[in-house]
Amino acid sequence: KEMTPPRRILFPPENICMDWLHTRRPGPGLRNLGSTCYINVILQCLTYTPPLANYLLSRQHSQSCRQKVFCMMCIMEEHVQKIMYSLANAVLPRAVLRSLRFIGEFKPDLAGDAYEFLCCALSAMQNACLTGRRVLDTSSQATTLIYQIFGGFLRSRVMCLRCQAVSDSYKAFLEVLLKIKAASSLTTILENFVKPRMLDGKQCMKCSRYRKKMIASKKITIHHAPRVLTLCLGRVDVRSSRKISQVVEYPECLDLQPYMSEAAGEPLLYSLYAVVVHSGETCLAGHFFCYIKASDGLWYKMDDESMDDCDIHAVLGQQAYLLFYIR
Repeated sequence: KEMTPPRRILFPPENICMDWLHTRRPGPGLRNLGSTCYINVILQCLTYTPPLANYLLSRQHSQSCRQKVFCMMCIMEEHVQKIMYSLANAVLPRAVLRSLRFIGEFKPDLAGDAYEFLCCALSAMQNACLTGRRVLDTSSQATTLIYQIFGGFLRSRVMCLRCQAVSDSYKAFLEVLLKIKAASSLTTILENFVKPRMLDGKQCMKCSRYRKKMIASKKITIHHAPRVLTLCLGRVDVRSSRKISQVVEYPECLDLQPYMSEAAGEPLLYSLYAVVVHSGETCLAGHFFCYIKASDGLWYKMDDESMDDCDIHAVLGQQAYLLFYIR
């Protein structure tokens, strides 16, 4: 529950370069085997995440990796190298497809969910960064390259409404799943995310002062902001299992400061650099495509093998599923 300092820093944050080291046009599209569009969009978004791509293009990981069977970092390194230096019209991500059983419960001939694949891919890269390390405390595990780029901490504060006693707990995250409900904008969704909610009945808090369960409030805030903020707009209606198809407005520039544990302070600005879109009437079927901002500063629509120039107006008018922001 406590925020304890890490005993060891696995990847120094000063070694992370947030800006592109080289400017080039985007690489080719990715071939779809029939049901692998959910994989393609995540590979494209990760490939065009500047601090991750800079590291993978340096080949630092593979030079010291001793894994023989499966290493997600080595696979991503190979993939990004191929994309950035390829002259082909389209690339088949063979190394990723061959390793699907190690990444998660995915199969090339079965449709999957882009958010689920993102979570599993980040988890697999995190595990690769920890391979060969001695047993580490939880705080130290959150200092890998992956956590230094994508990682943050949420704070859950429970307060007794009678005596105002407070209990805090913290949870590390690599991505944040948000409920849409009836919101029409990302800012409204984030406001609802940090809004306090009542805990009563079985959820009551056991107050340390009165030594019995009391009505309390619970508020979740972002306690430590990541360098790259990844948001999933949950489009599955839990009650009906139907897709929530409403358009949610999202900005090109996002200020995260109002949703932090310490809401007062200087603006905490993020810039949009990738968007994943799901087209289709149900969550169990349909198609994924994405928009990415390449190192040349221009936006491109990536739809499997096809790649088209586009402008920010087209990007901001989508029925977004995943949003990638960078500080």
